[in-house]
Amino acid sequence: MDLSSSFHHIPLNDGNSIPVIGLGTYSEPYLLWVTHLLPKMVYPGLERTLKTLQLDYVDLFIIEMPIAFKPGDDPYPKDENGKYIYHSVDLCATWEALEACKDAGLVKSIGVSNFNRRQLELILSKPGLKYKPVSNQVECHPYFAQPKLLKFCQQHDIVIVAYSPLGTSRNPLWVNVATPALLEDSLLNSLGKKYNKTAAQIVLRFNVQRGVVVIPKSFNPERIQENFQIFDFCISEEDMKAIEALNKNIRFVELLMWSDHPEYPFHDEY
Repeated sequence: MDLSSSFHHIPLNDGNSIPVIGLGTYSEPYLLWVTHLLPKMVYPGLERTLKTLQLDYVDLFIIEMPIAFKPGDDPYPKDENGKYIYHSVDLCATWEALEACKDAGLVKSIGVSNFNRRQLELILSKPGLKYKPVSNQVECHPYFAQPKLLKFCQQHDIVIVAYSPLGTSRNPLWVNVATPALLEDSLLNSLGKKYNKTAAQIVLRFNVQRGVVVIPKSFNPERIQENFQIFDFCISEEDMKAIEALNKNIRFVELLMWSDHPEYPFHDEY
């Protein structure tokens, strides 16, 4: 894979490609939220969004989570006791609705997010499957390297897109703040000195070098620029193995408030 600064896209299984970092000129993926997974809601919902955005199509359309909530416009429906109201949908039927959006030219590529192996296999083994997911957007970084899921996805030509590739914000509302801060890791910082890079750049390059797309979030212009300066060096095989050994299976974004959902994806090993 050519990861020079002049070419840093990864091919997708449908013939399109995706930048290996950020979104760049790639339009923001349209996320199909958990309250809009009913097949009959997918196509008209996307049409309304495109009209609002004044776009003819989006590059990537993904199912945000493999769990369904009560259908409607309330993104987090709760009952009178403050408990989330879950719903049951046939994810294969929802996927067929995404395929119809692609056939209609409303999207270039379709993918998923936060799907485990079992949930991916459900789509891949669907009778009459027209398009495989091009990507699976999941948490992925040296402390949660996802080696088994990455291998499975690569075997099926599904690109892993890493959210929280630098760890994540330490917001106690949704993150386990007892977990160690990734960018303070001594090995990553020593490698930063070795390659004359920041720990963040080492972390991003690590994933990109494994064929993983990274989407770091930052509102700091200097950090955004820094994040893109990862194509002028290559981490040695020995150092890649050392970073891989940091894997602690630590998931920062646990989404435990939905762990009682029957399709909560993180109970499975991967």
